[in-house]
Amino acid sequence: MVAGQALAALLAALLAASAQLLPPQASFAISLRKVDNTTVTIKLRPGVSPSCKIRIKSVTGSELNIKPGENVTFTFTCSTPEKYFIMVIQKNIDCVSGPCPFGDVYLYPVQLPRLNRTYIWDVKASTKAGLELKFSAPWLRQIEPGETCSDFVSYNINSCIDNATVNIGTFCRNGSVSRVKLLGGVVMSLHLPWDSPLTTSGFNIANRTSIKRLCIIESILKGESSITLMSPNYPLGFPEDELMTWQFVVPSSMRASVFFHNYSLSNCERKEERVEYYIPGSLSNPEVFKLSDSQPANIAGSFNMSLQGCDQDAQNPGILRLLFQVIVQHPQLDENVTHLVDLSKERNMTVTIHFEGWPGRIPLMSEPICLICKDPRTCDRILTLASGTVYRISFLCKDLSRLRITAEKGISCVDLRWCQRKIYSLSVPRAIMQLPIRLHKFIWRLLAPDLINIEVTSPSLKLQQHVPEQRCNRSYSYSIVSATPETELNVGVFCPGGSIEKIQMRNNITISLKPFGKGFINESNHQDLKMSFVPHIKDECSFTVSPNPKAKVYLQTPNWPYGLPPYVSISWYVIVPSKQIARLGFPKDRMGIACETGRAYVNIKEETLGAEETVRREDEVLPDPRNMYHNFWVNISNCKPVDRMQLTLEFWVTFADKQIDLGIILALVAGAGVLVAIGLTVCCVKKKKKKTQNPMVGVYNANVNTQMPGKKGLFRKGRQNNESHVYAVIDDAVVYGHLLKESNGSIAPEVDVYRPFDGRVGSLPPSPPPFSFRKDIKCSSNTEEESPSLMDTDHDTYTFAHQKLGQLEDNGDANEKDKRDTSMPLLESKKQDGLVE
Repeated sequence: MVAGQALAALLAALLAASAQLLPPQASFAISLRKVDNTTVTIKLRPGVSPSCKIRIKSVTGSELNIKPGENVTFTFTCSTPEKYFIMVIQKNIDCVSGPCPFGDVYLYPVQLPRLNRTYIWDVKASTKAGLELKFSAPWLRQIEPGETCSDFVSYNINSCIDNATVNIGTFCRNGSVSRVKLLGGVVMSLHLPWDSPLTTSGFNIANRTSIKRLCIIESILKGESSITLMSPNYPLGFPEDELMTWQFVVPSSMRASVFFHNYSLSNCERKEERVEYYIPGSLSNPEVFKLSDSQPANIAGSFNMSLQGCDQDAQNPGILRLLFQVIVQHPQLDENVTHLVDLSKERNMTVTIHFEGWPGRIPLMSEPICLICKDPRTCDRILTLASGTVYRISFLCKDLSRLRITAEKGISCVDLRWCQRKIYSLSVPRAIMQLPIRLHKFIWRLLAPDLINIEVTSPSLKLQQHVPEQRCNRSYSYSIVSATPETELNVGVFCPGGSIEKIQMRNNITISLKPFGKGFINESNHQDLKMSFVPHIKDECSFTVSPNPKAKVYLQTPNWPYGLPPYVSISWYVIVPSKQIARLGFPKDRMGIACETGRAYVNIKEETLGAEETVRREDEVLPDPRNMYHNFWVNISNCKPVDRMQLTLEFWVTFADKQIDLGIILALVAGAGVLVAIGLTVCCVKKKKKKTQNPMVGVYNANVNTQMPGKKGLFRKGRQNNESHVYAVIDDAVVYGHLLKESNGSIAPEVDVYRPFDGRVGSLPPSPPPFSFRKDIKCSSNTEEESPSLMDTDHDTYTFAHQKLGQLEDNGDANEKDKRDTSMPLLESKKQDGLVE
């Protein structure tokens, strides 16, 4: 390193020596007339080593001063003096004690060395008079301090009032500033690079009457253009209690708009800092605005703008400064077309119309501008509309595709008793969708106290979670974030057309709708996202999944891919469609974490009686794919993982139709065959018995009291007045009616005839005998038994006598035991005899 430094020093010394040993360069002669009051100074550039010298005869030096009336010839000891020296030419003009040399200003003296040079014109004038600097085309453009001009040619204007100097500004060529009028003296500077071909100053000086203000800057705007201007002394403070004016000359066919980009206010003791506009044709000239107000826009033709300072606080004056932009545009074809935005029925909502990239990107001042106007004179690049109001807006913009809409709506609940039953629709209002501006984002901020949770539902469309295996391809999506002051949980990105029917979340929720493309305009008519406030839930988030048959659903834990926060529990309730089987599986074998504190679990349980719960810890293998026959729960709860490990899990659910086992089908068919065989056998037996049985005759005992003692009738009408004793069906083997005898003693034929009942009836319908009085019917015809007497006659009783052919006996003797078929009991009351003729 030491050798390198020595080598560098040696080379520097050699270069310096070579510069001194070079042959003499061309000489320069500068002759200054005394009457011109001009001084020329040549000196080293700041920060440059004196390797090159100025030689006058045999004397060399680093600086040369030539005063008025002197004539000096000199040379440089190097071939490139422009690298080492600069030149300052200053001309003093006294307009107080003598006449002023008004007119064009020339670059004097001529034939100067090719060095970077600065011409200074110091004009002293009375504060009762005004001076005007008029610039020739292409005029000037103001630049910010520290900015350079592309051709390195710049002008600097300073105003001198008494002993104070105010920097009016620094300007480049090719702009709109055509004239600067000043009060009192002025110091004008022109900076030229050594290789500039410029031979004229580009301005002239004229005398004007007092302008009664610090300065007036005139700007001529032709055609569509945009200019930036600054207050004097920017970014330092505007002089205290001063007034200045900008005059804008605009064709009457053009429209001008003013925008303040950077300003600050001083601390005023008296008066108030303000901006005043004089607009031809205005009924309220001058129009007064605060610097914080939206400035006038869509101004037709020329106008003036003035900045007024105030008396500042001596202890803490503050700074008044202003940087602003004036944009001139052609009137738009639809500037008179207004768009109605009715937000009168909305609550807690704002709609902001802005340029693309807002708020992160600041548009360049050179970019074409789009203005949003809420009245003909109030326009801006950004316009915010508040709920509860009706607006009529218009646009001054050639390309509306460069504008965007961002809307935000707040919904809150303080008392669950008032808001639990209310359902809120989370859809974009039609007032926004009708605007010719693309929606950038719609944000719902849902605020709930600690013991109140939020439920988001999509009843008809349902939601699909955006996962790598199942990406959203709709025209819009929802981003859902659950947040507390301490943590934020990104629930996920969802789009319509999935299987998630409901999401319940704790904490405050932010839902952001983000549209993609033009398809959202049509699909927005079918939005069905809704929300409500519900009681407290134990999990951080709970999903209800109701898939369509044969659907395949992919679900993943929130905060993907950064992992669940520690100790957070998430649940999914999956509804299995009827006649379907669900199959549940995990793509990973393990959770992939180790716990520092607590345990992480995966719990799976079907919602059916006696179902077993499947539980896996973080150190265990996750369950293999399995079939689920009922609705089931999947719960994933996190621990505090070690290091930077994060719990991220995904699972899938597929569905298929239930399949019936072939063995079961064969068993059912065999069972049906057996039942059919048994039925046929019984039918045949009955038909055979019917042919061999005696005819049966039904005998009704009218003398039995069918009314239960102490019971009130349940029917208002007696049985004589209704048809409760009319039988709808008569068995083929029994005849209801009287047993008729022929006069010759033969038996009347068995006839299926119902004969009207003429006897006395009760108010209750007949009841079958109680089970205690029933007796099995014996099939043997050779056995005879006595019929048991009835112990209870409080029920309607049906008695059916089964006669055997040729064995009919007279029952006239009540004391003689009747020999009858033991298959039917006989009534032992004498009153039965009246039933048989």
